[in-house]
Amino acid sequence: MKTATTKIAYLHHSTGEVVWLGTTSKVGVKLGRSAVGNWISAYNKKNGTRYGIEQMNFPNTTGGYPWANYPYDYYNIWVKNAGDVPYRGEPTLEMLTKDYDVIVWKHCFPVGNIQPDTGSPNVDSEVKSLENYKLQYGALKEKMHSFPDATFVVWTGAALTEATTTPDEARRTKEFFDWVKAEWDEPGDNIFLWDFYELETEGGPYLKPEYASSPDDPHPTPEFGQRVASLLGQRIVDIIAGKGDSTSLTGAPD
Repeated sequence: MKTATTKIAYLHHSTGEVVWLGTTSKVGVKLGRSAVGNWISAYNKKNGTRYGIEQMNFPNTTGGYPWANYPYDYYNIWVKNAGDVPYRGEPTLEMLTKDYDVIVWKHCFPVGNIQPDTGSPNVDSEVKSLENYKLQYGALKEKMHSFPDATFVVWTGAALTEATTTPDEARRTKEFFDWVKAEWDEPGDNIFLWDFYELETEGGPYLKPEYASSPDDPHPTPEFGQRVASLLGQRIVDIIAGKGDSTSLTGAPD
């Protein structure tokens, strides 16, 4: 009897598309071919596994939801407006977990435009601040834990270039994703990280210039996307195989 396919949903916007496609053409994504998809297919062939990955824009805006995928937006769609029907055209976790075993989700680089805290955190606020992000991530973790049969792979955030942020914003961004790795992430649960922020910054506060499309454009280059696509593929299969807590957060060899 054949083993059922493990179905993976890859939720993304533009930075995620660079990684998804790598150096392939945009036509490839319509035909189901991509750097990430090709890596998964090659892994299946070599190892006899049945992993299927599908990409989708999230939010997709078809129902009028803004083109925004920051902590507030995932909280708003998946926690505040949870249920068995779409919220403004966007699938909830109740819907996604019925169709997919693994859900990969991420933020685009404006997640790093983090403003100073006010001392009055508000989980329902769209303001990008550490205090609000932490509340929203706390609510999202609780929500994901309520689907113990699903596995979640969360990217640390896409970084900004030095020309598109400020030193204070960059410091707060690093502080947030350091907190995500050191405190928010828990061993032994169904949530795992892929440390994209580390791959883009290599420990610094900004997207490294050689990985950026230009100083004023924080989208990574296709060459960078191609390189890290294999690391994402490795990270996903390590997690599915039960090695998510014992292998590198970047997918690179230890």
